[in-house]
Amino acid sequence: MASVVLSEAEKVYIVHGVQEDLRVDGRGCEDYRCAEVETDVVSNTSGSARVKLVETDILVGIKAEMGTPKLEKPDEGYLEFFVDCSSNSPELEGRGGEELGTDIANTLYRVFSCENSVDLKSLCINPKEHCWVLYVDVLLLECGGNIFDAISIAVKAALFNTRIPKVRVLEDEEGTKEIELSDDPYDCIRLSVDEVPCIVTLNKIGYRHVVDATLQEEACSLASLLISVTSKGAITSMKKVGKGSLDPESIFEMMEAGQRVGKSLHIALQKILDEEENLGTSRPKVGFLG
Repeated sequence: MASVVLSEAEKVYIVHGVQEDLRVDGRGCEDYRCAEVETDVVSNTSGSARVKLVETDILVGIKAEMGTPKLEKPDEGYLEFFVDCSSNSPELEGRGGEELGTDIANTLYRVFSCENSVDLKSLCINPKEHCWVLYVDVLLLECGGNIFDAISIAVKAALFNTRIPKVRVLEDEEGTKEIELSDDPYDCIRLSVDEVPCIVTLNKIGYRHVVDATLQEEACSLASLLISVTSKGAITSMKKVGKGSLDPESIFEMMEAGQRVGKSLHIALQKILDEEENLGTSRPKVGFLG
């Protein structure tokens, strides 16, 4: 992961500021930076979104393709995640980028392993034979800290934007089944994202913790907790990152903070997505290269 080198004086300045609930950029410990969210930015996908969190830039594209259901879940579709770390940071070139991409993909699989996160049964076309497979491609364009949160926001926005064509299963007299795909681009199904969790990363700095850490703040943190939270504040998964340790009291405090911040994050994101949806085709598109 991209990092910065700080002097001891800079680290002391950041740590002391966090203890007073005053960060270098003026935010409190539980405040997010302003994020730019735009959906439908890539034309040849079923759904897409771009999230820019100051210097962190994420692009997510989702492609729906027909596949065969998994043996253990014959009446459900499924999601596949692929993460490409093409950031300008030299640390993310080669093996470093591959390891980070694998780590992010595994985290996303874990976050979406919760049964209610996405209605996978709605992706089933014909049990045991055909289903929709959603290939979620995540592209890390620029790394400026807090990439897990930004990626989870982008994935939820892209799922909200995803449109899957309606299909009909036709059966002839001999019992042969054929799948008929609708030609109407507006005749499609939409996924409910009400239960899709977002990741809230809490970095322990000194005796306190902060959300949406910058690269400088991440350099002052030895341990962090990744918490996936639904819009109702339910925690679906947790992951501890870093070499440092976390005592039980700190973990409980971070979990409570993650629930508070996560609920606020969902409300703000859903408001943006609904406003953009209501604008329809009249909304100005910035686009991928905007």
